[in-house]
Amino acid sequence: MAREIKAELIENAISQFRVEGDVVNYERYGNGHINDTFVVVFQKNSEQTRYILQRINNSIFKNPEQLMFNITQVTSFLKDEVKRLGGDSKREVITVINTKEGASFYQDTEENYWRMYLFIEDASCFEQVSRPEDFFQSAVAFGRFQKLLSDFDASSLYEVIPDFHNTPLRYKTFLQAVKEDKCNRAKEVQDEIMFFIKREEDMEYCRRCLEEGKLPLRVTHNDTKLNNVMIDNKTGNGLCVIDLDTVMPGLSIFDFGDSIRFGANTATEDEKDLSKVNLDLELFEEYVKGYLKGCEGSLTDTEIAMLPYGAKTMTLECGMRFLTDYIEGDVYFRIHKPEHNLDRCHTQMSLVLDMERKWNEMNEIVSKAKGGNL
Repeated sequence: MAREIKAELIENAISQFRVEGDVVNYERYGNGHINDTFVVVFQKNSEQTRYILQRINNSIFKNPEQLMFNITQVTSFLKDEVKRLGGDSKREVITVINTKEGASFYQDTEENYWRMYLFIEDASCFEQVSRPEDFFQSAVAFGRFQKLLSDFDASSLYEVIPDFHNTPLRYKTFLQAVKEDKCNRAKEVQDEIMFFIKREEDMEYCRRCLEEGKLPLRVTHNDTKLNNVMIDNKTGNGLCVIDLDTVMPGLSIFDFGDSIRFGANTATEDEKDLSKVNLDLELFEEYVKGYLKGCEGSLTDTEIAMLPYGAKTMTLECGMRFLTDYIEGDVYFRIHKPEHNLDRCHTQMSLVLDMERKWNEMNEIVSKAKGGNL
């Protein structure tokens, strides 16, 4: 349920940003669960322009200053790259609107943090994969995001959520939860616990490759769902990557892998009928082709070869987090029924098992796509 915000707070926030014209109206927008989002219409002479106003959820993003530093650095770099390539930087990159004081955010007297973006017109985003072409286009967009930022120094960004995809550390947290067993649930899920313990090496492999220098540290999005890409209404092409709150240093294969975990799964995240849970190899292939096309040769040979590991690791990590939360008493993920986190864990486990069955085919798809010089 949306949090109520006093109108005077919203209107005061709107007035702080450097926008020409008069406010026509504003209303809530979208279905995001984290930040409060509004669309605001300004009019100058006879022309109307829309903007996105957001109140940043600083209970999740505890340092909005660092968050906005990352976003402004990345979008500024992206805009320069898009302009250099002859693109439309106002549609292909999020435009941060500064305050009248020149800051990228406004903090009001009640400790709310606000930001404003230019609204991207004539484009849509989709919640679910209904057409393979849309999944392909999202892959192209996320790959291009990676390509355009390939010369950006990822280490200059803040880690807005520390150890977000540090899978070995997540594994240690999982083992500690099992050991403490605060809710006396561990005995009910011994098979599930052993599933992850048996795959400890899988969960450590990618991180070890980073530490050994086999994988480069890159600017990563870390929330590569389909609905974080704007698709151009006229061309059907992936236009702009949005929701940059979790942009920080990471591994490109994890951005790829999380898209596969979410988008190439034939079932919902909490499907109880596990026979419906499979890796759709056709969608996997579409995404591989699109991602490599967007990356345009900016990935190393090792990164490309390890794309399947990214998919498996992200699925293992997510399943393990659901199980950890179940063992700890459902304290992190919002649940809508008893054993909801356990259902979610089971779908991820089933998807991992299907990936293991199809491992050779996944690698063949990647090798073939790479050979096609996409």
